Amino acid sequence: MRNPHVARPWWTRRDFLKGGTALAAGAWGLSLHAAIAEPIPDKYDGTAFKLKAPEPNAKPGGVLRMGIPNRPPHFDLHQSGTFFNLGAMACMFDNLIRRDPFDRGNIIPDLAHSWEIAEDGKTYTFFLRKDVMFNDGAELTAEDVKATFDRIARPPSGVSIPRSILFKSVSEISARDKYTVEFKLSEARPVNFMMSAIASGWNVIVRKQTLEENNYNLRKLVVYPGTGPFRSVRRVENEVWVMERNPNYWNKGLPYVDGIEFYNVLPFSPEMASAMLAGRVDYVRATDPATVRQAKATPGMSTATYYQSVIHATWLNNRRRPLDDPRVRRAMHLVLDQPVLVEVVKDVAPLIVGGFIYPFSEFATPPEELAKRLGYQPDPAGSIKEARALMAAAGHGDGFKGLDYLVRDLAHHKLWAQAIQAMLQQSLNIECNLRTVVESVWFDDVKNGNYDLAIGAIVSTLLDPSDYFNAWYGKDGPQNYSFWDNNEFQALSAQIDREVDASRRLALIRQAEAVMEQNPPLLPVAWEKINDVWYDYVKGHNPANYFGVYDDVRLDTLWLDKT
Repeated sequence: MRNPHVARPWWTRRDFLKGGTALAAGAWGLSLHAAIAEPIPDKYDGTAFKLKAPEPNAKPGGVLRMGIPNRPPHFDLHQSGTFFNLGAMACMFDNLIRRDPFDRGNIIPDLAHSWEIAEDGKTYTFFLRKDVMFNDGAELTAEDVKATFDRIARPPSGVSIPRSILFKSVSEISARDKYTVEFKLSEARPVNFMMSAIASGWNVIVRKQTLEENNYNLRKLVVYPGTGPFRSVRRVENEVWVMERNPNYWNKGLPYVDGIEFYNVLPFSPEMASAMLAGRVDYVRATDPATVRQAKATPGMSTATYYQSVIHATWLNNRRRPLDDPRVRRAMHLVLDQPVLVEVVKDVAPLIVGGFIYPFSEFATPPEELAKRLGYQPDPAGSIKEARALMAAAGHGDGFKGLDYLVRDLAHHKLWAQAIQAMLQQSLNIECNLRTVVESVWFDDVKNGNYDLAIGAIVSTLLDPSDYFNAWYGKDGPQNYSFWDNNEFQALSAQIDREVDASRRLALIRQAEAVMEQNPPLLPVAWEKINDVWYDYVKGHNPANYFGVYDDVRLDTLWLDKT
């Protein structure tokens, strides 16, 4: 922990639990700090902690105008898997602990000022701040934290939470007293993994009473009590969500701005670019490369590009024939020319080629090795030949017709769908009918299996495979939209979860990757990067050091350097 606003912590260290989610620069040239720059302390006293902007002259006042997607499929942050929720809503809430917005390598206090982790790694104890109030006037207690994480870890019937899989080793959550919360694990996990899971920007704390009064489902509740730095004033669907400063916020001095206006503009869209370049907003997130180039050439504007914990893919409904045949799915995987697909959208969105593992993580197959593999080679001839042989062996040498291809209504997904439609038809004589829908329909249809193929994007919380291997590819995983189930993979995934030796764990990950290459759970299209653009008068942030947009979403330290 290296925050300049807090005294040096006291801790002990345990070598066998130091593993976790470190990023590796590797051949991808990732110019970020490690996800965990140093081991998280087992004991941390943060009673003197004070978060503030890094600039010594930060001043209050003004209204920040943000241009971001604000078209949520529903309003339950815990159940969501899209920035279309988190982008505007997160500022109304706090977490138990959080990522340091200025140094991605740090976990810092939030509603919990301090913590202790038992020597055996199986008990995590958090000590809450006193006199923290929800914006409806109720005091935060350990019962609210317990109710929040009970729902996340063990969702009730009818509730699906993408991050529940992170807490499958949590056997019990208890409120030891009014201000103390304890997590018990059935078996130890790497400390960095567990603390990063708890600190996820998605895992905001909500009132126990709110959950009880709404049958533990907040999808239709537009505004509900939070303890965060801002509170809702007005929302106009598909236009703007207006927030004002919470005058009773527990972190005195924050937030700096008097309010935020979130203007709904779709990512990578011309509307987002024009809003920024015309000065109608102060900051945009997830804009296109052309706008970044123009911003770099414009005095008074700044940019940052960083990797994002998102895969763009085509899901294949394993419940429908012939997509239940691994040979058919591998054939389709082999004929998708990823470099071409990245090139197709290069002026719309910044993306990179990769397989089933985050290509910019320490767990990934090095790109020079990946490029030798069928399906990733510069010359696609070998891949197409193998794909056609697989289709013939599966009894579909002449292809098939009439696939329902569900397309999420974003510019790059629509472009990709047309390109993939052409690749499948030309190489394998597979014909698809494109069906473009908005977020709410897309997520509902893929969850319920109302599709044959579906192109979209999903997010994980951590780069560690123990997160997304379970959530995306695991049997009954909350984001396993293909309904894929492979016994060999499930056995390997369980071993990966428990293995703390780095070299043995990496060998298991390679084995799991090989299984997916032969029996694809989805068709990888590309992996995401994010472009931020802002006017220089927006201070108090450090997007160049972000990994993804899901942990640095509070906006409590931003301030406006304007007269």
